[in-house]
Amino acid sequence: MHKTTKALVLREVKYKEADKILTVLTEDEGKLAVSARAVMRKGSKIAAACQLLAFSEMTLFENKGKWYVKEAQAIEQFLGLRRDIESLSLGVYFASLLEAVSDEDSPNPTMLSLGLNSLFALSQNLYPPEHIKAVFELKLMCLAGYEPSLDYCAVCGNPEPERPVFSLTGGSLLCAGCPDEQGRRFELCPDCLAALRHITGADCKRAFSFSLEDSATKRLYKLCEAYIPTQLDRDFQTLDYWKSVR
Repeated sequence: MHKTTKALVLREVKYKEADKILTVLTEDEGKLAVSARAVMRKGSKIAAACQLLAFSEMTLFENKGKWYVKEAQAIEQFLGLRRDIESLSLGVYFASLLEAVSDEDSPNPTMLSLGLNSLFALSQNLYPPEHIKAVFELKLMCLAGYEPSLDYCAVCGNPEPERPVFSLTGGSLLCAGCPDEQGRRFELCPDCLAALRHITGADCKRAFSFSLEDSATKRLYKLCEAYIPTQLDRDFQTLDYWKSVR
């Protein structure tokens, strides 16, 4: 069985002498593990298309339940990432998040689009890296089924709390004076709340288009980063590495 699909390479693992096992996010099959034979040999025609963070058109064939790369051509290599270790490490963090929340046999073209838009913005320096990171983190959680409830206080129903707080565990908006039995709280401000609502409600391209004062920006960045390990109950070494090279 053969198929041609567009795929983003999320992870690469060396196998044997010159092969790689790739984890890719495809537009029509979701996440797949594919084998790229002899890709590490000199003169390989598929090497560029099968490198980490490359977005490529791949022709795959199946043999005994496993997928192999027959042909591949790079569509976008995000070269700006490969010239800067900080940008590259942040892109790898994005890839690790995509791998964590995506599933096999469960295509999510919007999630793939978010990943591509985020990597492009990072590669082209369209926004500060921390801004791209925060938008990607929160929007990805929405697409993965962890969208926070931000329309009104989950306890009293007030749509515009004077002192808004966010429950990281419950994923909900609260008034500062309302009880929260879910656990960890995160203090917001009206501008930060507006930014959160914009990110969750906008499409993948428009989600990046906003600006905040410094204090609100710092709150937003911290909240978006903290929301992921709270909801997924795991940490990411790729995030730690990005912080180490900043």
